[in-house]
Amino acid sequence: MPEQYKKPALTFEQQLSHLQNRGLVINDQADALLKLSAISYYRLSGYWFPFRLRDKNGQPENHFIAGTGFDQVLELYEFDRHLRALVMDAIERVEVAVRTRITYHMGHTYGAFGHTVAANFHPKFDHFNWLKKLEMEASRSSDQFVRHYKERYNGFPTLPVWMLTEVMSFGALSFFYKGLKNPDKRAVAAYFNLHPKRLGDWLHTLTYVRNVCAHHSRLWNRELAIRPDKAKEPEWQPPVTPRNDRPFYILLMLRYLLRQSGNGDEWAVQIDRLLTPITQTNTYRLAMGIPEDWKDHPLWK
Repeated sequence: MPEQYKKPALTFEQQLSHLQNRGLVINDQADALLKLSAISYYRLSGYWFPFRLRDKNGQPENHFIAGTGFDQVLELYEFDRHLRALVMDAIERVEVAVRTRITYHMGHTYGAFGHTVAANFHPKFDHFNWLKKLEMEASRSSDQFVRHYKERYNGFPTLPVWMLTEVMSFGALSFFYKGLKNPDKRAVAAYFNLHPKRLGDWLHTLTYVRNVCAHHSRLWNRELAIRPDKAKEPEWQPPVTPRNDRPFYILLMLRYLLRQSGNGDEWAVQIDRLLTPITQTNTYRLAMGIPEDWKDHPLWK
């Protein structure tokens, strides 16, 4: 039966003392207090979790591995912060590319307002509620191009598809793609050299990852709640086969999508520079789902 939560709130000084009692080495108490007051004990607890002792069953104990320092925890925290920033940068580029391809195809195939016609979408797509939500989003928008359209043209909040996609969230864009008819999906997915179903699956996963990053949540060792479809092309197969439930698979997906859209080499160099030191530690490497020979993966060469 679940027990009642009774832990009291602690001052920053009490938090620091508690960590020392658990065996964490604090070399600079003033700096550690400053970090606790800026980052919070609870947020950092996800980063000192790998440094806790384990019992014979592999379950974490309260004390830390001997010699573990507060600086090591902060290094892992900063690594994750930089990782999230690079992932967000790549997702932004992918989002813009997907938005462009959907807009271009739909605009040329069905016209500026073809997205308002339910018959232009898959029969099972909830077009009415999708369009209603987007028009509400357009009504709330303070973007200058939206205000200009509202002042000059009839029919607001209905916008041309190339304007509407600019006020869409990534989640709404992913849902837009999901609702397309199969021939339209194929036309968009062809740009990325992906099967239409896989592109939709990857967009769904990237929407989830984007939300993780946007909320500054821990990414580096996260077990993905929404796992991407495993690619079956030769370059994704043995001898280097990453797990699809860990962040490294996301990095490979982003590398692939950026390469298909004609950019991302500089991004890959930054990721390589970030990962190289941390992958020297097997615990970190395995937690991210990174194979030992990850640099030999065809997508990383």
